[in-house]
Amino acid sequence: MPYFIFPLVVADTVFRSGFVSIVGKPNVGKSTLLNRLVGERLSIITPKAQTTRHRILGILQGSNYQIVFSDTPGIIKPSYALHEIMMQYVHSSVEDADVILLMVTPDEASDETVMAQLKKRKGPLLIVINKSDLLQPVQVEEKIRYWRQSCPDAREVIAISAVTGFNCDVLLETILKYLPEHPPYFGSDELTDKSERFLAAEILREKIFLHLSQEVPYSTEVVVTQFKEEGDLLRISAEIYVERASQKAIIIGKNGTMLKKLGTAARKDMEAFFGKKVFLETHVKVAENWRKQKDKLKRFGYLED
Repeated sequence: MPYFIFPLVVADTVFRSGFVSIVGKPNVGKSTLLNRLVGERLSIITPKAQTTRHRILGILQGSNYQIVFSDTPGIIKPSYALHEIMMQYVHSSVEDADVILLMVTPDEASDETVMAQLKKRKGPLLIVINKSDLLQPVQVEEKIRYWRQSCPDAREVIAISAVTGFNCDVLLETILKYLPEHPPYFGSDELTDKSERFLAAEILREKIFLHLSQEVPYSTEVVVTQFKEEGDLLRISAEIYVERASQKAIIIGKNGTMLKKLGTAARKDMEAFFGKKVFLETHVKVAENWRKQKDKLKRFGYLED
């Protein structure tokens, strides 16, 4: 899907800069919104819930503003160590934010688990009703009234479509209204805080989510072990970790067909994103119960030293 940067014209003579956290339940469109607003495909997108595992920053630059968006994992009740870390990312993102976007879908009601994550927020709360292009205008008004009543301390309730871009320009203008006067936090040419290795790993992990089903994608982690530039060529080596030998066989497929399919799809997206030819080498390994073991989670970059 194409993304674009909105031509936001600001009359302010002061410079505004701040952190805007996008939070909500799994699969409400947080990653799609980040990509839409920043104009690049930074966060991977799949139809499956809980695709996002990290806090990913996307930076939108303007002549007199800088908006630092945070895409966060979907808010859930943790079942194991990886989930706990994911919810810590959400918690810290909310605490650090100058503005919080609570993203909901038209069929969603106020949820105690979600609202509990917002209790310690300092910045103003904006409620963003996504997928509003699927509703009639009268239904949109009903949803806006519902959220105004259910969350009276929210500063604004805005209906958008992250997929089509409907009302996303209005959302940006509203966000800027609540950002503080502050110098930029990042350089004018920076797009994200994540490394190219991380982005390459996420592209491959996205293909696993798109091509495989049931528990296999959720049991998979990708680590890029080599990211080497050789002129117009990128040499990338990646290790795909699963929790059981049976999952390794599924990832590889009969005669290596699935692994080849995953690699081909990932390589094409990497070439489009990095603007270079890519030589991608992949290996599949087993790390038993890695989602439940903090030493392995630390090894995969979920915990700091």
